[in-house]
Amino acid sequence: MANKYAHLRAKARELRQKGYTLTDIIDMLKMPEDMLNQWIQTVEILEEYKRPKHDPTYSDAQRNRDQRNSERFAEKRQLAYEQGLAEAPELLKDYSFRDFVVLYLAEGYKRDRNSVSIANSDSNVMVLSQYWILKLANANNTIEYQVQIHKDHDEAEIKQYWANVLNILPHQVKIQRKSNSGELDSRKFRSVHGVFSIRIGDTYLRARLEAWMDYLRKQWVDVKQD
Repeated sequence: MANKYAHLRAKARELRQKGYTLTDIIDMLKMPEDMLNQWIQTVEILEEYKRPKHDPTYSDAQRNRDQRNSERFAEKRQLAYEQGLAEAPELLKDYSFRDFVVLYLAEGYKRDRNSVSIANSDSNVMVLSQYWILKLANANNTIEYQVQIHKDHDEAEIKQYWANVLNILPHQVKIQRKSNSGELDSRKFRSVHGVFSIRIGDTYLRARLEAWMDYLRKQWVDVKQD
């Protein structure tokens, strides 16, 4: 994401934390709806700003507006899913793209419909995943890199390794240490360079990816039944 948007993204997320709706934030920041939605979709409202539905300050108009917003984004996700089904036959002719979808089926995080996230310790898996995520995702969205390591790992060395592999800067790699790592004096940790993950918030890419995975699943079922 361009640096010129960093302060607006931070402001949008702050407003969401304070309980403002997407429509409110659009009105206040005068930014495109899709961009703002990508920025705030994973932001949790702070407990102090949450209002129970029986709260008299939460008007019927606000409740109806929130419902309309929810329905509108559900419709957009459905359209993106249908787009994914339509483009699947052509895209899957590219074997590296097919490999990416298969890898996501096996290793990707599927519980969040608003983001695309995959983790693995194999650098080749992550190179392929990064290539397709960057190629397909909204260019305005920020890609996040993280590596889970044991306390026996050298943090700087690990960051440099993945920076070299993915052609990024070491400071872009966030470190997550395993709390139960233990010492490795008597054994060798099999994930020499940790378990790396790539994540990007992109609701519509996630919907298309769901369609590509479903398309492949159906192909496998069809082959089995032949």
